[in-house]
Amino acid sequence: MEIKGERNLPAKRELVWAALNDPGVLHRSIPGCETIDKVSDTELNATLTLKVGPVKARFKGNVKLVDLEPPQRYTIVGAGQGGVAGFGKMKATVTLAEEGSGTRLSYVADAQVGCKLAQVGSRLIEGTAAKLAQEFFDAFERNIAPAAGASAGSE
Repeated sequence: MEIKGERNLPAKRELVWAALNDPGVLHRSIPGCETIDKVSDTELNATLTLKVGPVKARFKGNVKLVDLEPPQRYTIVGAGQGGVAGFGKMKATVTLAEEGSGTRLSYVADAQVGCKLAQVGSRLIEGTAAKLAQEFFDAFERNIAPAAGASAGSE
C-alpha cells in the first residue's frame, strides 16, 4: 500500500532536519510511542501501541535511515512485530524543500502488513495510516514551533 503526502512547516529546513533526527522530538510526536532508543546516527529502536480497527497491539520495531542527503532527503526502512496481531514493514522517502521562510516536507511510503492486521482490510488500514500521519505532523509541528520561534528571533 502506498501512502504519500506533504506538509508545510513553519521552520527552516535545517531545523526540520534536526528535529526529524531527534529521538526526543520523535517520541513526543509519534502517536502511541512508548520508547524510542537511538542505536546509532542512522538507526532507532522503538516500542509503540497502535489500534487499527479492532486490532490493538504493542509493536517493537527498528528503523534505519539510508540514502541520506542532509538536509534534503533520506529514506526510512523499518519493520515492526506486534505478536499475534501481526507485523508491518515500511520504506519511506522523506524530502525537505525550502518554501519561503518555512519548509515543505514531502513523503512517499510503501507499507506492508500481515497476520491479523491484514485481515482488517486495506481501507481501514489506509484510513488509520492517514489519521496517524496527520496526528504525527500536528504534534511534530507543535514540537518544533518553540525552536522555530527561537531561531527566527535570533536572525
